[in-house]
Amino acid sequence: MFEIKPISGALGAELHGVDLCEDLSVDTYAEIRRLLIEHQVIFFRDQDISPHQHKALAESFGPVQTHPAYETVPDFPEITILESTADKPSKIEVWHSDMTFRKHPPLGSVLRSKICPPEGGDTMWSSMTAAYDGLSSNMQQYLSTLEAEHDFSYGFKESLAEPGGSERLAQAVKDNPPVTHPVIRAHPESQKKVIFVNALFTTKILNVSAKESAAILNFLYEHVVTPEYTCRFHWEPNSIAIWDNRSTQHKPINDYFPAHRVLERVAIDGDKPY
Repeated sequence: MFEIKPISGALGAELHGVDLCEDLSVDTYAEIRRLLIEHQVIFFRDQDISPHQHKALAESFGPVQTHPAYETVPDFPEITILESTADKPSKIEVWHSDMTFRKHPPLGSVLRSKICPPEGGDTMWSSMTAAYDGLSSNMQQYLSTLEAEHDFSYGFKESLAEPGGSERLAQAVKDNPPVTHPVIRAHPESQKKVIFVNALFTTKILNVSAKESAAILNFLYEHVVTPEYTCRFHWEPNSIAIWDNRSTQHKPINDYFPAHRVLERVAIDGDKPY
């Protein structure tokens, strides 16, 4: 059905041979999901999909989420606009999984490119499955006993510090108090173990000292971005990335300023059980 081109040893594959602008069959959607679980992040080129088609593609995986901090496409509150300009550059520059400040973070996201800089602006992904497998068995066992706090306010501290930021995001802060997740979780579909802390939203390890918490988190933040666990994707107009938020982290490479970049994203509702 698809021509599959892996882009690294750990994760990531470009899929060719399907037009996402067409009405897709149930079998095609099922194969896309299977390939997502297998490769953790999948990519398509030259897909000039409409907002309706974008939403429908995301909904093939499950219900979709909204985001409390971004502007959205008119008439499509589920499609958030990720725009970076010379006057208002992107603030997200660290490795992260999306919205882990929620009790049930997204299953994944469908991100499409609208405007791309002439050079730069790539995005990297890292496999939390490969990162877990790269730990010693003793460390795997120890981390599996731990839980960590994740906080919206921590992840959006720069936006909150802007003039008017605390007022603009007051409801989002109220609606998203800190939550707790296990440091190691089992992927609900593949059952593979993954590392589930990230530098953007994780604030601390619970029930250990502040010094020990910082040491554990700093070790993990460095470990999970080992080059062998990562892949890198170069955006072109009408490219699409779908990633499994449960088993990956990602990082935009902000090396294109002052060029203009616009991406649009739909987040898919998370799986409830760990």
